[in-house]
Amino acid sequence: MLMPTPTLLVLDAEPLPRLGRLTGRAHVEHTDAKGLAERLPRADVLLVWDFTSHAVRDAWPGEGPRPRWVHTASAGVDHLMCPELAASDTVVTNARGIFDQPIAEYVAALVLAMAKDLPRTLELQRERTWRHRESQKVAGGRAVVVGSGPIGRAIAGTLGALGITTALVGRTPRAGVHGPEDLDRLLTRADWVIAAAPLTEQTRGMFDARRFGLMQPSARFVNIGRGQLVVEDALAEALAKQWIAGAALDVFESEPLPPGSPLWQVPGLIVSPHMSGDIVGWRDELGTQFVELYELWAAGEPLKNVVDKQRGYVPGH
Repeated sequence: MLMPTPTLLVLDAEPLPRLGRLTGRAHVEHTDAKGLAERLPRADVLLVWDFTSHAVRDAWPGEGPRPRWVHTASAGVDHLMCPELAASDTVVTNARGIFDQPIAEYVAALVLAMAKDLPRTLELQRERTWRHRESQKVAGGRAVVVGSGPIGRAIAGTLGALGITTALVGRTPRAGVHGPEDLDRLLTRADWVIAAAPLTEQTRGMFDARRFGLMQPSARFVNIGRGQLVVEDALAEALAKQWIAGAALDVFESEPLPPGSPLWQVPGLIVSPHMSGDIVGWRDELGTQFVELYELWAAGEPLKNVVDKQRGYVPGH
């Protein structure tokens, strides 16, 4: 007896994923956020291609059956998780592994740009002003990376190649990883503080006025994790009062960052549009990863990148 072809529902974003390898193996339907609630009960699998949307969180509590598997084309899952999904039998997977090294390279670029005062160099060039300055040596410095998952470990490895000694901080202490109880002590000695943690109730707003006050006046802060890890007003105040020397944000509480946001003009702050992991060809890599996971799922094999829905990330790494 032939089994019915599974229905794969894609929450769309442009450009659409390339799913040609699934021809004949999945009945592919597409929807936007408005149509998601109506189509969810008919889907066996949901691909959240539009990983900036909160439509899943809004639509999931509705009536009828729900997909057996949800995959998001992102590392974070906070945009889709709701109590009903967390309590269900639905398996959730993420795009772990795609963004690790690109984000690590981006962080290294920000570290070098701030240490070597490249933003000011570009400003002076536009002004046609010749102004010699001294820059900072990065080798021999200390960094703290908050978030000990694959992205955090890739950042630590890349900073290590620059001669920076890096301490990893994770949810629980283990070999090579500090626990949260060590964070305050590590912040007082760090030249570079990198936020790479998932968004959970424990990490929301963890970088506040108190923590910025612990850092050295020469320290610099980078957030490539989630915007909600940082109390943005507290960061702006820390920069204005020179509690820290500089910062770079690639993620924000509200995205895209509104033109009227005061963060655009905070002295010493580099603003980038959530692009640290997006390299040329990244969407193709995301599509290939999903197809490989679908093949495992269709064959009844264990899935990779399974998220602990209570913790909000893939555990054990």
